[in-house]
This record gives sequence, structure tokens and C-alpha cells, in this order.
Amino acid sequence: MTDASGTTARRPGEQALATLGLGAPDLSPADASPHTFPGGGRWRTEIPSCEGPEALAVVLKESSRLDVPIHRISQGSGVWMLTDAEITEMVEATGERDIELCLFTGPRGTWDIGGSTRTDSRGAGLRARGHDAVAGCVEDAVRATELGVKCLLVADEGVLWTLHRARVAGILPADTTLKVSALIGPVNPAAYAVYENLGADSVNVPSDLTLDHLTEIRRVSGAPMDMYIEAPDDLGGYVRMYEVAELIRRGAPLYLKFGLSKAPGIYPYGHHMRELTLATARERVRRGRLALDLLARHGADGDMAPLGSRLPGTLRRFDTPS
Repeated sequence: MTDASGTTARRPGEQALATLGLGAPDLSPADASPHTFPGGGRWRTEIPSCEGPEALAVVLKESSRLDVPIHRISQGSGVWMLTDAEITEMVEATGERDIELCLFTGPRGTWDIGGSTRTDSRGAGLRARGHDAVAGCVEDAVRATELGVKCLLVADEGVLWTLHRARVAGILPADTTLKVSALIGPVNPAAYAVYENLGADSVNVPSDLTLDHLTEIRRVSGAPMDMYIEAPDDLGGYVRMYEVAELIRRGAPLYLKFGLSKAPGIYPYGHHMRELTLATARERVRRGRLALDLLARHGADGDMAPLGSRLPGTLRRFDTPS
């Protein structure tokens, strides 16, 4: 396993286990992703669940203190849960640091009056129920981009395609990026390719995908992938820090998302959850430091994309109606 400079990275416990006769089989070069971000680098970082200006200030302060580089900061409650002044403050604060800000769009099924999301099958999930829900997502997208937001988080295929068409038509700025939520993330290469063609610029896959699953996806798509290195409990609570180097090798170009397990949900955020939100925001950055330390310890930290880079490169799209 080597980084872009040709430096050989080591696998966790490799030397000690080899001495004991318990060495692992050699890695196959065929498993490695051939893709990178435009401008260089195989991985970027993301701090999720940053729910407003106050939480953002905590994340920025903590990232400076712990020297955690950040490419993207995302929010989960939605554009509609922020005032114009709050969005503007977040846009300005991230802009000063050249960090991409990503806000969630519109209504979603789990907060709707529909009963299917409360059944055992969790039917419909976060998708936008009906025309008005799609319209709400579009309203959020237009409002957010007019205030300077450049990345939108989407949890519905129809909304994704609609926002992509709006981007092509000039209703949204051409450099707006669309990110697919982990809550509808694809679990096979065919589905991943569909999201790319619908307009996704990065796709959050569920954190329980195996390493082989990532290799399968990379054989059909080079669209940037987002993955929780530590997932919130409602997404499984998986902690995959020791796999970070191999996740990058298989899944690049990859956003390393530093979530937090064993923490209560905070969506939709309000000031009644202030202390919890600020504490968990601070700890997400610390989790990022732990993951980056592991990469450095294993000699696999040399392929980070340049800070300030945000665009996904050339991706495949379905033809849009004229």
C-alpha cells in the first residue's frame, strides 16, 4: 500500500503480527481505486451535524486547536431551520477558511404526517412526499444559494434530479454541488452509478459497506464518495477508524466524515439542545484528530486533497430535457 509520493504505508499491527507468524495476505493492487479528486489527492475531510453559527464557531476553533484540516462542513436539520442571518454568518465564516458549507434541503418523510415511516418497514424514509415537499426542497435550494451556499444535501432521487436540472438551466449557480445523504445512500455499484447520473457530486454510502463493496463501486464510478468513519447510532454506530487507510485505498476519492456514536440525535436542532450540540460538535473534531493520527502512524496520510478544493471533476450525467 503506497501513497502518491511512493511512500509505503503499513497496515495496523503488521510488523508485530508478522513476527508472530500471523501476517495477513498481501494486498491486491487490483482492489485499489484508480480515481482521485481533481487537482490531486485521494481524500478530503468533513465535519457533519454542524447545526448553526454557534456550533460552527466551536468546530472552527477546535479544528485550529487540534490541527484538523477541514474541506467541508455539513448541517442536517435543514435550510428552513436557519434564518437568513444565520446562513449568511455561516457562509462568511466558512468562506474565510475556504471550507465548503453544505446545508440540507427541505421537508423529509420522517418529519411528515405520513404513517409509513413509522411502520416496522420504515417505508418512504426521508424522501420528499408529494409535489409540495419537492417544492419545499427547491425553495430551500434557491434561498440557500442566493445567500451564498454552494453545496446542498439531498435525500430524495427526484429532488436530486430536479436540482440538477435547475443547475443546468441556470436557476441554481453552475458551481453548486449536490451531495446525497447517507440516509438514502446506495449499497451496490449499479445504484451508485444512477445517483451520479442523476446529478450527485458526492454520494454518502452507508458505513456498513464492506471493503469489497467499495472496490465494486469504484469499478463503475469515479464520483466522490462520503463515508462516516464513525457513524451516528441511528446509522448503525459503526466505528471504522482502524480501516481508514484501506477505506481510502479502496474508495478514493473519499470524504472522511467524522460522526459520533453514543450521542442523542439533534435533528431538527433548536436552542433547547444547545449544550449537547456544542459538546458533540467539539467531540466530532476530536474524533477527526484521532483518525488523522492513525493515518499518520501508519504512514498513509500523504494523499490529502489540497485545502479549499471542493469540485468533483467531470462526472457522467443523464441527458436533461430541453
